[in-house]
Amino acid sequence: MTSTVVTISALAKVNLFLRVLAHEENGYHGIETLFCLIGLADTVRAERREGRGVTIDVSGADLGVPSQNLALQAAAAVLEAVGHGFAIHLTLTKRIPVRAGLGGGSSDAAAALHVANRLAGDAVPRHELLQIAARLGSDVPFFVSGAPLALAWNRGERLLRLPALAAAPALLLTPRVSVATGEAYGWVDAARQSAGRRGAVALDLDALSGWGDIARMAGNDFESPVFGRHGEIRTAFEALAGTRPLLCRMSGSGSTLFAIYRSGRDRDDAEMMLGRKHGVVTALETMATPAPGAEEISPPA
Repeated sequence: MTSTVVTISALAKVNLFLRVLAHEENGYHGIETLFCLIGLADTVRAERREGRGVTIDVSGADLGVPSQNLALQAAAAVLEAVGHGFAIHLTLTKRIPVRAGLGGGSSDAAAALHVANRLAGDAVPRHELLQIAARLGSDVPFFVSGAPLALAWNRGERLLRLPALAAAPALLLTPRVSVATGEAYGWVDAARQSAGRRGAVALDLDALSGWGDIARMAGNDFESPVFGRHGEIRTAFEALAGTRPLLCRMSGSGSTLFAIYRSGRDRDDAEMMLGRKHGVVTALETMATPAPGAEEISPPA
């Protein structure tokens, strides 16, 4: 029997490292990044209805014009793939900060692909879902894959799934300022016009199997230009780094910062030290298990 209502958690991510590569002729930038899922999630609920098209209700954040919502576009793409035999109503509950570098919109889109496909009786094969995901956005294929840890290249559509790292205590620090991704890429380009040639990097998969090794190679090409234009983000980063984490970086193009700690006690002490002076602090853990996928979403309501 085909499901009529399904619900899925849409997990956030952090970039353990992020290198911005060439600015391509089509206007996009290639990237090289290490994605890691974290235990912060939106909720996407989908209901199969009579009729055609996709509607959406959003709570927890203002995401602007509904027709531009990636989750709605994702569900619509599934309906197109299966011949528009029914309508879908999405209910999106936002907990992931918006425009903060945590991939919330992309994760919502991936979740919408999975739930819409379940409503269609899983008619769209997994490889086709990944192709739809790549058209929707750079981070969406990672979230569709369900991998807790993955290397990604180009626009994020080329992925190498990696064994999950051990779950680790973490903090997110989201300053009270957002960063537009398009502007951030422009700042990177501007900085490179006067910079020298970049050094070589050799990725060793064995060095991606433990937090200590990853901490030594972690980095984010967006940090310097973003910190230079938003002093409050730089100050927040310095405060977070001052809590002596194992690893501290900015995620994506910002503005959210994250820190990984050796123990839950270290993380809890850091949370008390930070207070609310520099933004919203969220305690959580990195994920050591796959994200919910089409085979793991809730049964019909």
